[in-house]
Amino acid sequence: MTEEQLNVLKSDMKKKHRNLLVKRFLSNKLALSGSIIMIVIILLAIIAPFFTSFTPYELDAMKRLKAPGGEHFFGTDNYGRDLFSRVVHGARVSLMIGFAVAIITSILGMIIGLYSAYFKKLDGVLMRISDGLMAFPAILLAIAIMASLGPRLENVIIALTIVFTPSVARTVRSAVLVVKEQTYVEALRAQGASSSRIIWLNIAPNVLSPLIVQATFIFADSIIIEAALSFLGAGIPAPDPSWGNLLYDGKTVIFNAWWMTLFPGIAIMLTVFGLNLFGDGLRDLLDPHNNKAKK
Repeated sequence: MTEEQLNVLKSDMKKKHRNLLVKRFLSNKLALSGSIIMIVIILLAIIAPFFTSFTPYELDAMKRLKAPGGEHFFGTDNYGRDLFSRVVHGARVSLMIGFAVAIITSILGMIIGLYSAYFKKLDGVLMRISDGLMAFPAILLAIAIMASLGPRLENVIIALTIVFTPSVARTVRSAVLVVKEQTYVEALRAQGASSSRIIWLNIAPNVLSPLIVQATFIFADSIIIEAALSFLGAGIPAPDPSWGNLLYDGKTVIFNAWWMTLFPGIAIMLTVFGLNLFGDGLRDLLDPHNNKAKK
């Protein structure tokens, strides 16, 4: 077989593999439903501001606590600001924080998990630090970090990264401990391959599946904790819109202006629900043992 024929064969195999993955994804109701919900939310966060003439900071004392309807789809808040505009801009903040935390924790957790599992001397130090951080409830640790750093968007990302990185490192470490005992890893060591080459070219690709699934759940958890921090006054500072800030503003008038807590609450619920569905679907798709068990 010539080199050209071999390349064509490899290309065909890659196409068949991609088509198989697409078919499996479309047949997985959890992953498909979760992805549809998230696509709708992301599109609304991007496009919706162009369909309203109000900004999230525009005050109008004459329209305080106006009920939903007319020019204000979601009503107004206690300062006369358009609630729809604030919920949409709050979605941008929450999604940006969740995405940033998921990406950063995945990178840091992967590095820590890979090296701690491969090198026993590092394992004792890194895992004890992780255990110490994981001993605190996530929300309490986040509040403590925010109290020292101050309420800013960048500090929220830093705090949540510190909170979630240990759990990602644990997940990666568990996967690496299984992979590094495989025969091909022993063969690479015998051939004189460097530790860095084995870790990044041979082990890392085999632990991406659990890492990706974990990242989706961290995305959802980050949105919840950011909302809790903002609700407690330790997250995104006012007047910047955040779903937690909106809930905080609405709690004092919940019986007179129910829409101020209803719409931000629904936004949080749908986003977390969609991410959890997507994560569960990905776990079914990427974990072969799960698929066999179901069959």
